[in-house]
Amino acid sequence: MSTALDEAAFTDQFEQLRRPLHAHCYRLAGNVADADDLVQDTFLRAWQSIATFEGRASLRTWLYRIATNAYLDRRKAAARRSIPAGDPFEWCTELGPYPDQLRDDPPSGLAASETVELALIAALRYLPPRQRAAFVLRDVSGWTPAEIAGALDVDVTAANSLVQRARDTIRRKAPADVLAWRRPELTAEDRAVLRRYAAAVDPADFRQLLADDVRITMPPDPPVTGIDAAAEFLGRPLDWRTFPTAANGRPALVGYLRSAGQDHYEAMVVDVLRVEHGRIVESNAFVGAHHVAAFGMPATLPGDELAPSVEPGELPAAKMPPSPL
Repeated sequence: MSTALDEAAFTDQFEQLRRPLHAHCYRLAGNVADADDLVQDTFLRAWQSIATFEGRASLRTWLYRIATNAYLDRRKAAARRSIPAGDPFEWCTELGPYPDQLRDDPPSGLAASETVELALIAALRYLPPRQRAAFVLRDVSGWTPAEIAGALDVDVTAANSLVQRARDTIRRKAPADVLAWRRPELTAEDRAVLRRYAAAVDPADFRQLLADDVRITMPPDPPVTGIDAAAEFLGRPLDWRTFPTAANGRPALVGYLRSAGQDHYEAMVVDVLRVEHGRIVESNAFVGAHHVAAFGMPATLPGDELAPSVEPGELPAAKMPPSPL
């Protein structure tokens, strides 16, 4: 690569790298809205520094370094020093789903598209920001300790220490087998369960789909556990419109709710399901219109809008935010 980039070449190459860069920002931030902001911030910082790009590292490496430091600057500004205890699915309101339409698709190895699995993204919440950045750069993006040291402005010994401490925590909090982070395309069984889940209307319908020890999480509210409590919770007489999709490699449902007296439905929640042996063992509910927006869906629907009969993943394609320049 040449040692300088003109503005047109930079913009073109940035767009080519936007999807993997967005996934990197999601792993750091844990939700799509913050990942969007980090990508925009990265573009602006890089745009303002084009003249300093000397080509000694690839443009991708340069952009990842900028994005990582943008993330660390934000965490420093937020002054969050402590890591709450307990399951992040139960307390972390910053955690959010990642639409399958946005996943990057590297050719081989521990594919970056497979490391947006919720088990890993949740485990990363246990890490302080610098450890999280070091782990993602080393064990997801494959950076060397020297490259991480340069990105984080520490020596190699400190970089190795950050990675090792992060790995120790991840081993305790994430699936023991790194292959467990991976998730294949949705199976026919996943799709069938999701269709039945979307069509269910009362507790009896839901009981047929749930495992005995099912758990529903929806921070900041407490979880609902057990088939009896979950069936009653899901079967409440509410006016929902739901749309099947896929997130983090799992079946998911986008939900709109119409309250009494309203003439429209409001974007409310994205439910990401974990299905084992044809039963739902966990539903991670992410409440908020911003999570729905990440799937390319509107904030409201007219009252006469019917949920379409579509297969998971056939929602309007989620789009990356445009470059600000």
